[in-house]
Amino acid sequence: MTHSRIEADTTPLTRRGAPRPPEPVEPKRRRPGGKLAGVLLLLVAAPVVVLSALRGVGFDQQKHAAAAIALTPYALPAAAVLAVLALLLKRWLLAIVLVLCTVLLGMIVLPRAFVKARPIAVGTQVRVLSVNLFFGRADAATVVKLARGAKADVLSLQELTPEAVAALDAAGLGQELPFRVFEPGAGATGTGIAARHPLTRIALGRTPAPGAYAQPAALVNLPGPRGLEVMAVHPRDPVGPKGAESWLLDLGALPEPRTEGPARVLAGDFNATLDHSPLRRLLGQGYQDAADQAGAGLTSTWPARGAFPPPVTLDHVLVDKRCPVDRFDVFDVAGSAHRSVLATFTVPGSGP
Repeated sequence: MTHSRIEADTTPLTRRGAPRPPEPVEPKRRRPGGKLAGVLLLLVAAPVVVLSALRGVGFDQQKHAAAAIALTPYALPAAAVLAVLALLLKRWLLAIVLVLCTVLLGMIVLPRAFVKARPIAVGTQVRVLSVNLFFGRADAATVVKLARGAKADVLSLQELTPEAVAALDAAGLGQELPFRVFEPGAGATGTGIAARHPLTRIALGRTPAPGAYAQPAALVNLPGPRGLEVMAVHPRDPVGPKGAESWLLDLGALPEPRTEGPARVLAGDFNATLDHSPLRRLLGQGYQDAADQAGAGLTSTWPARGAFPPPVTLDHVLVDKRCPVDRFDVFDVAGSAHRSVLATFTVPGSGP
């Protein structure tokens, strides 16, 4: 009796129907390029994302951050290319981040390549030339020839040494630009202003910090009812021995633009690009960058030769918004690591 029940319970499975075949297992879809490509893409994209974030929040109070932010224009094409690669490799989250970086950087950088609308103004056209003499080693004859050919009304000289003053005089600077306010010094500390029209030394800005380079200022007595206040600018660089502290102090001591009276111009080697917050603060106060106004805001000025470090724009002419910019030019100077900059603008003859 028990045996027959066991036989009934152990009837072959085929009498009750065939077993279901196992479900097919789909192979995992591999992302294009595999894990290695993803890791490499992430490693390359990380610096671009970090730089974009630093620029976005304006953090340049540390020397390495300040040096990185100077490379912002290079981050734009890098972010765009990496965003395309991330899309092709189907790294969706990274692609979204890189697209956002590209949009942010594009809004910041691209307008510098376009000429801004120029208001109509009647007045005196002025040409301001700025030359970094590179510890006084720049060829004096080239500087004088450049000033003569450009018909410069004002010449801002940085890193003006006593030896450079003698060389410039021997090359004929006094005959071309006879008026001057010079503060020569050793190495990079000296600065000066030479002009075609009479100069009156004035004090502009806050008291310089200890150890700051000379940054003289003068009133240029232009023909007509208006004068022009000019300051030769040369703050210490942000990657020097004291880091960004001295750089921030020097740039923070520069004068604000005027809203009435003589127009004010800052010309020189700012050791800062349009992406650095101290320079953007000056622009926000009412200055305008002559290169940016002329659509030449991406033209590099240092180093004058070579691809490393990557060339950036450190030399500027800032004019107040009452002075429409007519043009902006950049020239090589033999013996200098900087390219010289020439801004041509109009100082209104009337109005506030």
